[in-house]
Amino acid sequence: MRAEIAEEVRAFTAEHGRPPGLATVLVGEDPASAIYVSGKHKASAEAGIESFRHDLPADTSRELVLALVDELNADPAVSGIICQLPLPDHLDPDEVTNRVLAEKDVDGLTIANAGRLALGIPGLRPCTPSGVMLLLDEAGAELEGANAVVVGRSNLFGKPMAQLLLGANATITICHSRTRDLAAVCRGADILVAAVGRPQLVKGDWVKPGAVVIDVGINRTDDGIVGDVDYEAAAEVASAITPRARRRGPDDDRLPLAQHAQRGTRASLSRLKAVRPRGGRARGSPRACGSCAPRTGTCACRCARDRGRTRAGPRASPWPPR
Repeated sequence: MRAEIAEEVRAFTAEHGRPPGLATVLVGEDPASAIYVSGKHKASAEAGIESFRHDLPADTSRELVLALVDELNADPAVSGIICQLPLPDHLDPDEVTNRVLAEKDVDGLTIANAGRLALGIPGLRPCTPSGVMLLLDEAGAELEGANAVVVGRSNLFGKPMAQLLLGANATITICHSRTRDLAAVCRGADILVAAVGRPQLVKGDWVKPGAVVIDVGINRTDDGIVGDVDYEAAAEVASAITPRARRRGPDDDRLPLAQHAQRGTRASLSRLKAVRPRGGRARGSPRACGSCAPRTGTCACRCARDRGRTRAGPRASPWPPR
C-alpha cells in the first residue's frame, strides 16, 4: 500500500509540478492528538507529500485559529487540511471544522461532507472510519447482515463509522455512556469497533466467540500506550483483532492507511493498526469497485483509478506570523 501511494504522489507531482500538500492544525497538548499528528507527518514524509504542521498553544485565540484556517484555505500548495480534535474549551470545534473548505476537508467533518455521507453521496469521508472499512475488507469480514456494534458516538469517528457500516448493509448499534448493559450489547456483535478513549474498557468476556474486533483507541497510561480493548483476553475469542498497542511512547508508529481521495487533489491519512486473524495473515481479498462504491459512495478497494489515494512529509511554518 505504501508503494502504491508513493507512486500516486509521483504521478500527481509530475502532472501538477508540485507534490500534494497536507496541513495540520493542533491547538494545545492533548496526548492522543499529539500521537496522531506526529504519526501523520512521519508517514507523510515517507510518501513524498509536503506537509505543513501548525502546533499552537492551548490559549491561542479564536481569531488567530480561524485566521490560520483561512490562510490554509487560500494556499494553493495545501490540498487538504486537518484540524485536530479535541480543541481547548474556549474554541468551538464545529466552528473551526466548518471553516475548512469542503474540498480540503480530508477528515470529512464539515457539514457538507457529513451530509454527503449520511445521504450516501460521494464525498470526502473521515479517514479513520474509512481505514477501518479497508481493514474489515482485507480481513475477510462479512458485513452484509452482520450485527455491528460501535462503542463511541463522536462526530469524528463513531457516527461516520456507523454510517459506513450501514452503507455496507450491516445492522448497526451505537453505544455510548448511557447505554444499558454495555457488556451484553457488545457480546451480540459480529463486528465490534471500540473508540471511546478509555483504557481497556472492552473486556475479553464482552467479545462474542468468532467476532472481528477493531480497537481504534490510543491511551497513554503509566504502563505505556494501550487501546480501548483488553487485547490479551479478547484475542482468545476473536477471529480477527487489531494488534495491541506497542509500548513505545508518542513515536509509536502503527501501519498508516491512506484514505481514498477524490478528484486527485486531496490527501488524507488514517493511523490505524492492521487487522490480523489469530495465528495468521489477513484473510480475504479486496472488493471490486462496482460492489463497494454504490454502498459507501467511495471505493474501498485498492483500485487507484477509483480511489486515488495519496499521502503527506512534514514542514513546519511559524504561526502566528512574526
